[in-house]
Amino acid sequence: MKSEELILVTGATGFVGVQLVRELLAQQPQAKLGLLIRDRAGQSGRQRADSFIPPEDRSRVEVFSGDVSQSACGLAAETYGRLLAETTRVVHSAATVRFNHSLDEARRINVEGTRHVLDFVAGARRLRSFAYVGTAYVAGERSDLVREDELAAGQTYRNSYEQTKAEAESLVRSRLGSIPGVILRPSIIVGDSRTGVTSSFKMMYWPLKIYARRLWRTVPGYPDAVLDVVPVDFVASSVAHLLFNDAALGSTIHLCAGPRGSATIDQVAHRAMEYFNGPEPRYVDPRLFFAVLRPLLMVSLWGPKRRVLLDGRAYRNYFTMRMQFDTSNAERLLRPAGVRPPPVLDYIDRLFHYCVASDWGRKPVAAL
Repeated sequence: MKSEELILVTGATGFVGVQLVRELLAQQPQAKLGLLIRDRAGQSGRQRADSFIPPEDRSRVEVFSGDVSQSACGLAAETYGRLLAETTRVVHSAATVRFNHSLDEARRINVEGTRHVLDFVAGARRLRSFAYVGTAYVAGERSDLVREDELAAGQTYRNSYEQTKAEAESLVRSRLGSIPGVILRPSIIVGDSRTGVTSSFKMMYWPLKIYARRLWRTVPGYPDAVLDVVPVDFVASSVAHLLFNDAALGSTIHLCAGPRGSATIDQVAHRAMEYFNGPEPRYVDPRLFFAVLRPLLMVSLWGPKRRVLLDGRAYRNYFTMRMQFDTSNAERLLRPAGVRPPPVLDYIDRLFHYCVASDWGRKPVAAL
């Protein structure tokens, strides 16, 4: 490892970003990291970084207050010029992952933010590699095997998140001929496979919580719908490894469980039933549920169950997915390094345990 490495990371305070920063510090002990972090009211970017960077590593980390959605990433001209001269590698993982943003707002962050980072990358004079962290769900509403080299296949999208991440990936692809880059597509990211620890209780966690609390057991979806989830430790380790793997440059790589490691909704539901000692899941055709049953229930239900109906709209299409993600590139590039995703059902009980121990993120948990 050469001492002059400076790795610039966007999205460092996010669920994946925090783990990625720690992984890079561990894997590259001679490298320095630059973190582009937005200031918050009453909390600087430096303070935000110090909340998750070990004290012994803080001398290797420099924090730059900025915002990728702004021109020049919100950096002062002098700072921008210095980073152009010193940066050797860039990881762009900053994005909004909300499903309910307007298309314009999601584009401002996901597409224009990516454009601003690409403009920086194009001018970085010592650049060795660029990693763009996208999502496997640029596949939208496809229902077949999605290959890593495919993007536009006539698919429609479930929400502004999927659409704008597809638009951002298209932008990255248009620049790969002139920059040494790799596109990384994780699927649904969950807690650590070894400890279950997570800081994000969205996606799969939301239906689990309402089931565990006996609020709901009806699933408006198909029991054979595919649930492709990957633990955050696998994603962070993969990004850190591929950033330094020249063989990955120019490729698109699915960081997914894939056909061998994914599970069906019914398999996960029954493991939850066993763990939480809950009732048998009840499946309803989603077309019937949303066209007929949900409108009736909205009139008759109040309190927590009505809130379930309102909050569940964002996740409705994820109970019906039947697409699988090809992982040929991932296996070729990661398996020689011993990096591979564990099958979902091998660690899902650890995720359940952390949910209970932390009361779904409401209280701290002793180190596991």
